[in-house]
Amino acid sequence: MSDETAKPKAATFAEEAAPEIPGADQPSAEAQVAAAEQPLPEAAEPPEEAAAEPEPEPADPLADAEARAAKYLELAQRKQAEFDNYRKRAAREAAAASDRGMAKLAKELLPALDHFELALRAAEEHGAGEFAKGIRQIQDEMVAALGRVGIQAYSPKGEPFDPSEHEAMASQPVDGAEPGTVTEVYQQGYRINGTVLRPARVVVAA
Repeated sequence: MSDETAKPKAATFAEEAAPEIPGADQPSAEAQVAAAEQPLPEAAEPPEEAAAEPEPEPADPLADAEARAAKYLELAQRKQAEFDNYRKRAAREAAAASDRGMAKLAKELLPALDHFELALRAAEEHGAGEFAKGIRQIQDEMVAALGRVGIQAYSPKGEPFDPSEHEAMASQPVDGAEPGTVTEVYQQGYRINGTVLRPARVVVAA
């Protein structure tokens, strides 16, 4: 074996036989100090939170109670007005229905009163004083009963003719009477609570 071949083998043997030194691959003390002196990276600041909306101020309990009281009072007043209107309307309808009922009955009785009047005239013409007096009393009682329920007789002699209350049976010239004046009443008229129940039958001056 030559010397040149023996040298590399000896070198390889020396490297394999050399023991490992602990920490040989660690950086030196100077390198560690230099690394420690390097500034640390700044930490990222957390993102700012969105500005919170201001919380509404708590309502005033007294003002809230007053508002509710005003609302309830307005509601009560409206309902009271509606009830008053209903009560008035119901009263008007009841009165109208009562008037219609009485008017229907009175129309049936009015011919009897007319006959009493004719009987009185005949009795007075034949001198039946006491008999006529008795008939007059009966007639007065019937007229008073009608008056208590709002039915009134009227006799428009001497008044201007009114077609809404009078029914003209004839028209003729009358001395001393102005044209259009009622000069004679053939049949009395009747009203019920101010409304004409039966117009008066009359003669009008021409």
